[in-house]
Amino acid sequence: MEQVVLLDDTGRAVGIEPKATVHTTDTPLHLAFSSYVFDRDGNVLLTRRALDKVTFPGVLTNSCCGHPAPDEPLVDAVRRRLRQELGLDVHDIAVVLPSFRYRAAMDNGIVENEICPVFRVLYDGPAPTPDPSEVHDTEWAEWTSFADDVVAGRRRVSVWCREQVEQLRKLGPDPLQWPVASIADLPHAAPDRRQDTHPGPGR
Repeated sequence: MEQVVLLDDTGRAVGIEPKATVHTTDTPLHLAFSSYVFDRDGNVLLTRRALDKVTFPGVLTNSCCGHPAPDEPLVDAVRRRLRQELGLDVHDIAVVLPSFRYRAAMDNGIVENEICPVFRVLYDGPAPTPDPSEVHDTEWAEWTSFADDVVAGRRRVSVWCREQVEQLRKLGPDPLQWPVASIADLPHAAPDRRQDTHPGPGR
């Protein structure tokens, strides 16, 4: 059974709860991650969430999101979920927005409430092979045009993706050159802070 790490407002772990029951109309704050996969030309991999997902089904969003298991480093969770959801074997993972946080409610009242560090993943390999229970379809998009369309409201994406894109644009126009953040800025609950074994580019 998958479990998620519950957090207090300072980002410290205060418990665990099954993923299957954590999302309600009063979802507690918990630890998650978002990742943006880029190819060698700086194109970003977008995914449309499976149509039967509990939260935000069928919504276009970033490459992959997920929840680390208790005591699982976020970088390891990013790698695990990209392999499970998209069949990608990735190694070049770097945190770029270490303290991103958001809250979003669906029309039916179900809430997402996460501290959700954002990772850039550089990938040069075979095409994605999506798990249909997680991902309805995928597409590659030129980053600048995609980001401009999201911010201008010309392209509808998930709430978290829109807020993340607004912040990611401030890191510079070329996602391959974005500065890597310090793991010390990750939430206190992230084991990565205690074991820096996955340095990103330029570290």
